[in-house]
Amino acid sequence: HTQFKEAIEIMQKQAYFKIKSNKKLGIEYESIVPIPYVKWNDYNDEVTIQFSEHIMPYLINLKSEFTQYKISELQKLNSKYSIILYRWLSMNYNQYEHYSVKGGRRAEQVESYRNPSISVKELREITDTVNEYKEIYDFEKRVLKNAIEEINEHTSFNVSYRKNKKGRSIDSIVFHIEKKRTAEDNSYKLEDQAYIEGKKAKEETEKDLYTESMQSPYTKLLSRKYVTFPK
Repeated sequence: HTQFKEAIEIMQKQAYFKIKSNKKLGIEYESIVPIPYVKWNDYNDEVTIQFSEHIMPYLINLKSEFTQYKISELQKLNSKYSIILYRWLSMNYNQYEHYSVKGGRRAEQVESYRNPSISVKELREITDTVNEYKEIYDFEKRVLKNAIEEINEHTSFNVSYRKNKKGRSIDSIVFHIEKKRTAEDNSYKLEDQAYIEGKKAKEETEKDLYTESMQSPYTKLLSRKYVTFPK
């Protein structure tokens, strides 16, 4: 019961989606908390979950440029910096996988998702360390190195990084993300042209089904109602 309760709490409190979309006037960012309400009865382990209406299109059809990560991996991360960095790395690597198959980006752009760069200023902002670890040595030791070690040990990523200087100061960090091979891992197929073409055809079919489903009155009804899952 305790593990089940903890899994529910993590799912609700830590799971969220980030979407980045290129618009005519700049880049649009969205952050969605998918599960605003959960009710659980410990007598029969019946769980009632209400999904946000904003997340429903992504549950029905996985759209591009969003972050998805595994709760099972997130549970193993103890440091808040590890969790924050894991989410950010996942956002970038998911886009690398998406555009490697679907196209729509230049080769160097696709590679930039697998080797994402972030300024030290922005990295401090997302880790909430603007006023902490002022010296870059302390920041690297307390935040960056510990987080990378934990991510490499407990998740499907192998991550390394390189520091870029501007003058005498460290200006940005470039991460290098590799995915560990597993029995279910199909990432090697990203180089297989036949696989890519087949996946594209499948995605086009799914798009048609998605459009049809979103026009259904039942979709809107589902997004506003509770969905119950017995254990």
